[in-house]
Amino acid sequence: MMEVFTLITGIIYIILEIRQKNFMWVVGIFTSLAAMWVFFRQGLYASFGLNTYYLITSVIGLWQWRKNRAGLGQDAEGDDTVMLKRLNLKVILLSAAVAVAGTFALAWVMELLENPMSWLDSAVAVISAIATWWLVRCHIEQWWLWIAADTVSTVLCATQGLWWMTALYAAYALSAAIGYVHWKRHGHYIG
Repeated sequence: MMEVFTLITGIIYIILEIRQKNFMWVVGIFTSLAAMWVFFRQGLYASFGLNTYYLITSVIGLWQWRKNRAGLGQDAEGDDTVMLKRLNLKVILLSAAVAVAGTFALAWVMELLENPMSWLDSAVAVISAIATWWLVRCHIEQWWLWIAADTVSTVLCATQGLWWMTALYAAYALSAAIGYVHWKRHGHYIG
């Protein structure tokens, strides 16, 4: 039942993310809590940890996006304009280093915890953490990371028999492509 709740709130979250609505962070809190429960029970501890990170970034994102909109003189939800910030080489290089080192380190820990899919689970967790960081910072390129991570998560969940979560991540992967197009069409670079 918790998988179904995660699916429903996850779909609501992604729709709000595509539209860049601040309320997505509130929905993200509930989605993260539900997913944490599902993944912990399944022994997918990297995915559990990732959703713990999502919970924390939902609070940070809520605050950061309100601050960004206030700085532009918009209300909390604004119009259809999507706020974008440019991704620079420093962030790309730091993200690449974190992706490699983080995946190796997390996979090692996951193997100690007897995670059934330690390398795949770890790679998805690290890439998703970077994508979330880029989302909070309003980088349009975060959608490319989500397409990759959600596609792999779809496979990960399917191999574990988590069919509702498989549907959720398949929907996330498709929505990430839609999100990229929407942000590209409605994006406006700020500061």
